[in-house]
Amino acid sequence: MSDTPATRLQELFEGHRLTPTQRRIAHHMVRRAADVPFLSSVELAELAGVSQPSVTRFAVALGFDGYPALRRHLREITPPGRPATTTVDDAPNEYQQAVQAEIENLRQLSDLLADPAPVERAGRLLAASRPLPVLGLRAASAQAHGFAYFASKVHPDVRLLDQAGSLLADRIDSSLRAGADVLLCFALPRHPKEVVEALAYARSRGLTVVTVADSAFAPVAEHSDLLIPAAVGTGFSFDTACAPMLLGRVLLEAMCDALPDAQARLEDFDARAAARGLFAE
Repeated sequence: MSDTPATRLQELFEGHRLTPTQRRIAHHMVRRAADVPFLSSVELAELAGVSQPSVTRFAVALGFDGYPALRRHLREITPPGRPATTTVDDAPNEYQQAVQAEIENLRQLSDLLADPAPVERAGRLLAASRPLPVLGLRAASAQAHGFAYFASKVHPDVRLLDQAGSLLADRIDSSLRAGADVLLCFALPRHPKEVVEALAYARSRGLTVVTVADSAFAPVAEHSDLLIPAAVGTGFSFDTACAPMLLGRVLLEAMCDALPDAQARLEDFDARAAARGLFAE
């Protein structure tokens, strides 16, 4: 993994058992990794939407005497040269800020992909599973749908799991009986309990769980064998998920690379689509 402020923060948080509130603080710190060493505890609390005492308890949970000690440590491990502050007159409006935040999320994803080994491993796992169940509920259902739609063009058996309830465990069992050994999950906030429970059940039944989540500290992390994070944008009333969507396409490409007949399947689909006049020219 590349050496960036975000990856240094993730390394700092690894190995600590954090509460949901503390995971929220960690998530927002990673998203604003370049700015965090210069924020007060009050500013960090406002950024994460938590109380100032929660920030103090978070610092103590990481092994520091308090937030000032944590901030001193962050300044020591952060390279000098904080970006210049934007003047009020030049400040972007709320829509631009949301777009810029998504651009930063994509930059973080790019930094993460500097080490392609986790994605390549995920691609091999997904390619080898017959069938391949793909799970995504509520906010993450669109990501699961998109992946499953394209994956079905190159993978011989993709099974979309997008409905919660008692049938979800039945469909996981059905995939297992058919030979599945890997489950791909898209998990985005707010994280439904059914997703966490489904992943716990899938692993208890022997499935390897590959997860795309908004953070390495998401509730699904402890039930995932391989989690690859991609942050969501929180600037609007509803989260935006450009980075998770792109990461889904990256995993799709890695899976295609691991499927020897992927190109032949695509060419066959194109030929049949042309014969049927499926797409407008």
